[in-house]
Amino acid sequence: MASATSCLSIYCNPLVRNNPRYDIAIIGCGPVGALAANFLGKEGLNVLIIEREANPYPLPRAAHLDHEMVRLFQSLGLHDTILKDMRDTEGHLHVGADHGVLRYMGTSGKPRPFGWSNDYFFYQRELEAHLRDALDRFDNVTLKLGTELNDIRNLTDHVALDVTSNGSQQTLQARYVIACDGARSVVRKRLGIALDDLNFEEPWLVVDAEVDGPVSFPPIANLPDDCNIQQLSVMMCDPNRPATVVPGRGNHRRWELMLLPGEDDTRMMQPDKVAELLHPWLKDVPHNIVRAATYRFHGLVATQWQQDRIFLAGDAAHQTPPFFGQGMCHGFRDIANLSWKLTMVLRGLASPALLTTYQPERDPHVRAVISAAVSAGRYICMLDKEQAANRDISIREKVKRNELPTTAADLIPPITQGVIAAQTPSAGARFIQPRVSAAGETRLLDDMTQSSWRLIGSKQVLTNSAKTLLSELSKELDIQFYNTAQWQCTALAEWLAKTGTDAVLLRPDHYVFGTCTGDASALLADLAGQLFASDAIKLIDCRLPLFMACSEFDPPRFQQEWLGLMQKRFSATQQLDQGMLVAGHNHYSIAGHIGTGDTRLADEMVAFINDCTRG
Repeated sequence: MASATSCLSIYCNPLVRNNPRYDIAIIGCGPVGALAANFLGKEGLNVLIIEREANPYPLPRAAHLDHEMVRLFQSLGLHDTILKDMRDTEGHLHVGADHGVLRYMGTSGKPRPFGWSNDYFFYQRELEAHLRDALDRFDNVTLKLGTELNDIRNLTDHVALDVTSNGSQQTLQARYVIACDGARSVVRKRLGIALDDLNFEEPWLVVDAEVDGPVSFPPIANLPDDCNIQQLSVMMCDPNRPATVVPGRGNHRRWELMLLPGEDDTRMMQPDKVAELLHPWLKDVPHNIVRAATYRFHGLVATQWQQDRIFLAGDAAHQTPPFFGQGMCHGFRDIANLSWKLTMVLRGLASPALLTTYQPERDPHVRAVISAAVSAGRYICMLDKEQAANRDISIREKVKRNELPTTAADLIPPITQGVIAAQTPSAGARFIQPRVSAAGETRLLDDMTQSSWRLIGSKQVLTNSAKTLLSELSKELDIQFYNTAQWQCTALAEWLAKTGTDAVLLRPDHYVFGTCTGDASALLADLAGQLFASDAIKLIDCRLPLFMACSEFDPPRFQQEWLGLMQKRFSATQQLDQGMLVAGHNHYSIAGHIGTGDTRLADEMVAFINDCTRG
């Protein structure tokens, strides 16, 4: 690493330095940890997973995922296998104190803009098994079951992990660690990271049952004709006892029943009490109670998601009330966000500064959804009958004025900061996944476009400078251009028309990096500047591209003197390609080739660029 005294720094490939055994260690092999191992294993990284339990937890826990998560399974080639053990349903129904419809967030007969159903229910043990079995594809992934983490330490260039396995203690090393060890995270506690309490805590009894027949509901007024209540997640906002009835996969059903003031947790879990509570719903339908347990539904977010080389993900970083079924979805989004960034850093394609965008991107996202869930929880948990009656009137008025989301998918906000071209339309939004027809076949967008980074739009955006920059980027990134004129897809044309743009650039996690109208050069330059360490020179091995972004300088002078410096510094036998200057949104990017990885040039180059930036 070059001297840090200048405003620019040299970033060298970390893989050429002292190499601990593992690139990534993942603590916890629940669904979030197992998904992380699949994404990172697919990228060829050397991955270690430490799991305390020798066997997966056998009873139901999390039960709901949405279309965005199935899209992640699709990215891993696992969707066909996993969907066989899932049940797609038709949305959410909130029922008021008067047993009339409050909110119907149904999806029956509605378009599926993201390619999959809005709601899927599953059995966690089966999902974990699918994700763990998929790890057998990767020789570069090591799973250590029955292994206890005793201590964890951030060191200069790696993390040390003291573990116990089969009575034997050892210290393992990894460049980075992702803690997916749940709500009671040992890692979070070891690091001394506090939780921000969003002031929601309510006691509920959760009952899982195998039910061989339909569930009985009380008469519900104004139920839409097109809804099948057996296919809905139904929230009874009844002040006598708020309850949620969830349609699990197969014959699995879940009841979430709020505990009333004075009720004892232990007593409420007893079989006779559970039978009493479920009798109105099941009557004489044959059933088997699988589990009954009490929980405190929380709204909590960790104040710090990254401490040096250690990251928190899933319930270790945040806990969400279950009213919209987004708890595990949050954890999967964490992994989708973090995995591509870790991959770039570990491959030496980006500075570790890229990893600092993890919490700024994910924390506001999580808080927005938790806020919506807490707001729903407050009105669902209302026990005062007069207040509940007034609540029903208020919510129905808001529904009439279209002030509330019409589906659970509408709750998910865009990313507002981080690795996005924030000043472009729809930057940070989740991108649609329509079906695309080309060459006689119709496939989902992600199956038609295999690259990690995708520039999708009209061919007119590829000016000569954009083509050159795209070519340079493609030497570092898995990035391609896809011409929509070669496809038949009304949804894509409508999306671009609605945003008033000609092309969209997608990140590996399917979120929009940015959009452009006309020439894509500025958009691609913005991407180069953000990924390849803005205000930095990046030298990685020999014959790889050099990307720079400087905030202020004299472009003509810079280009002339830069090329002069390169010609002077390199011998005739070393290749030097013509430099290219591209105007970015907030900076300029220079792309060119150098024929060496000699970091002894660092001080001279930095001094030169600093002189240029001073004008």
